[in-house]
Amino acid sequence: MNKKEISEIKKQFTPSNCAITRICGCYVNGEKEKKASFKQAFLSLPEEEMFKYFDIFRKSLSGTIGKNLINMEFPLDSEMDGGTQEFLLKLRNSRLTDDVLLDTFYDRIIESYDYGEHYLILLIHAAYDVPGKSSDNEEMFDASDEVYDYILCTICPVNLSKPGLSYDVELNSFHERIRDWIVEMPDLGFLFPAFNDRSTDLHQTLYYARKPEELHFELIDHLLGCRIPLSAGSQKETFHTLIEETLGEECSYDIVRNIHENLNELIEEQKESPVPVELDKEEVKYLFAKSGIQEEKLENFDKQYEAAAGEQSTLLATNITNTRSFEIKTPDVIVKVNPERTDLVEVMTVNGRRCLVIGVDDHVEINGISAKTMLREEINEEFE
Repeated sequence: MNKKEISEIKKQFTPSNCAITRICGCYVNGEKEKKASFKQAFLSLPEEEMFKYFDIFRKSLSGTIGKNLINMEFPLDSEMDGGTQEFLLKLRNSRLTDDVLLDTFYDRIIESYDYGEHYLILLIHAAYDVPGKSSDNEEMFDASDEVYDYILCTICPVNLSKPGLSYDVELNSFHERIRDWIVEMPDLGFLFPAFNDRSTDLHQTLYYARKPEELHFELIDHLLGCRIPLSAGSQKETFHTLIEETLGEECSYDIVRNIHENLNELIEEQKESPVPVELDKEEVKYLFAKSGIQEEKLENFDKQYEAAAGEQSTLLATNITNTRSFEIKTPDVIVKVNPERTDLVEVMTVNGRRCLVIGVDDHVEINGISAKTMLREEINEEFE
């Protein structure tokens, strides 16, 4: 799913656009025990509660694609009888009215979700009447193409509110506040099936993780059965490893800078696209060649890529480069440069030493203090 498709689903989480038919929940304590469960028609909830749930559901579809939101594909065996995708399809088709399926679903999460504290599993079913679009891309609400039938699951931590004082209006006095168990914004969630090309895609799901480096692989494997993806941080580490192993001792400042510049240029060219820039094995290889890595250094690249990332893995450009800063680090000095002005920094030999040379004008700021960069001799020459 891309940004536009995700945004279209999020827009349903308002009273005027609500397509949710049913909501179910299971409260689990730190010992993995089910403490409470509920299920009811969503539109029967009080309006104040509906708004709180809308906030949770929108949050589970928020963040950066490839970091917080990950498109996952089901392997073929998961779609067979007894497979994970086949089970989720039964759950969706039941419209959350089958108690046995619901209990099995909760059990699968409890078995594989390593959390250790209290949490709430929320599950909704919705039926979105997808409006058609005219030739000028305007929605035609009276011309539906299909009904997108889906479930959305979120897993929310439940924590005690902070201790403190509260004001009692009736007694006109302050007392110790009663601590309640508060449902917080979700840590994890998934949307099934995916909404690709504004249509149902039973072969994919959209997975949400509040912390990109805590994807909870056991949950993905046991509940969804999808191929375990590389996290954003792992993609960056993999990319760095590929550069270092490909270049070896010839990993120079100029080539690394070229790779950074070419990646940022690629991201800038496609910034209007709702689909993030992904690089597969051949595209990474082309990027390396374009950035100045010699052909002989790329002879074993395919094997190196497959060993580091996996043959079918792709790397998101925004996960493997920093578009906001270009950082150069030595044991004692860190230099951060505007990524559009990397040309200001060069590696040169000065008085027999290899140095980073930074081009500056006649003024710089040092700890917020404006200072001239000219030498005393240059200042005297200027005034003579």
